[in-house]
Amino acid sequence: MQKNILIGVTGGIAAYKVVEVASLLKKSGANVKIIMTHNATEFVSPRTFQEITNNAVSVEMFGDTANFIHVEHIALADWADFMLIAPATANFLAKMAHGIADDLLSTTMLAFDKKILVCPAMNTKMFENTATQANLSTLKARGVKILEPAEGNLACGTVGKGRLPEPQEICAEIKKILSEEQILSGRKILVTAGGTVEPIDPVRYIGNRSSGRMGYEIAKAAVNAGAEVVLISGKSELEPPKNLKFIKVEAAIDMREAVLNEFDSVDAVIMSAAVADYRVKNVSAQKIKKSDENLTLELVKNPDILKELGSIKKNQVLIGFAAETQNILDYANKKLVEKNLDFIVANDVTAEGAGFGVPTNIATIIWRGGDVETFDKMSKADLAGKIIERVADLLSKDKKFFPLTSNH
Repeated sequence: MQKNILIGVTGGIAAYKVVEVASLLKKSGANVKIIMTHNATEFVSPRTFQEITNNAVSVEMFGDTANFIHVEHIALADWADFMLIAPATANFLAKMAHGIADDLLSTTMLAFDKKILVCPAMNTKMFENTATQANLSTLKARGVKILEPAEGNLACGTVGKGRLPEPQEICAEIKKILSEEQILSGRKILVTAGGTVEPIDPVRYIGNRSSGRMGYEIAKAAVNAGAEVVLISGKSELEPPKNLKFIKVEAAIDMREAVLNEFDSVDAVIMSAAVADYRVKNVSAQKIKKSDENLTLELVKNPDILKELGSIKKNQVLIGFAAETQNILDYANKKLVEKNLDFIVANDVTAEGAGFGVPTNIATIIWRGGDVETFDKMSKADLAGKIIERVADLLSKDKKFFPLTSNH
């Protein structure tokens, strides 16, 4: 397992178990570094982890940073491919959920944008407390992986749920997550995201409410799955994911050109961008001044990029999106057929938790063969992972139009 794994150890009695976790990961070929909170050092000495990992252990926010060219918490976040928090105390879960960064570990966590596994361990009542459960729900909605604590005898003398899982179980979960990430190894994926903007004059434009979040999460999931990724994005305020080719466009005709330039070299296209259907026929070279009570703009139809791709595709997997406000399945199924898609992801943008600019989505996948998969509200990161899994399945098995599972 040639991965850089960063382990955050917080102040729980189960910290001693994490020594073996680090040892097992090291033996499997991973490069392991440790960040400890001050409270964690009350249970296990930093030198113990240093000897196990052969790497310096970080504790102090403003300690010796001789090993780092840049600020330590940023350098550690950039270095790691994967992050484990074990044991995760109730206090640290609250920090994660609310973005509090008041020590080295929490600050590094806030700068980390890759896969995270959290292993809560605490007294049963603390774990079951509504505040702790709410914090866990918040983290899950953001795509953080949670390994549920085990049941048994606790250090406080009670019996119940709250034990840190055994080191072998934690390592198996890490390997599972990392192996799942490579399902698109050797593949090239094109993702479109964001909304296109159609200029009226040098100041104004016609646009839509798309934030680009869904497409950016899909691109990130594809990168994590081992793919070479091209992300073509319209208007979005989001920071582009790392480790991919990023192409910024504005109008629909610009997106069409960028997509067609890449199309022949990719294995799959996931068109999640909200492309404007119309553009202004005569764009003013100067700012239009306010004069009459009414302003009439003549609009002309934009090229249908998805339909064009469907007509020229060869062996590419082609995925579309249908963001609708009514007759969701009917409109999505029509789009699926007309544009020659492998499957389409449909959602009602008026539903709570499924619209533009929110971190969650409620989606339905409709397959070309007529099968349907429905998903309850989940984070866009989790939905992106499910979409990538299905794309990978189509590519690896060469069974286009057949879903992994279906609900009729």
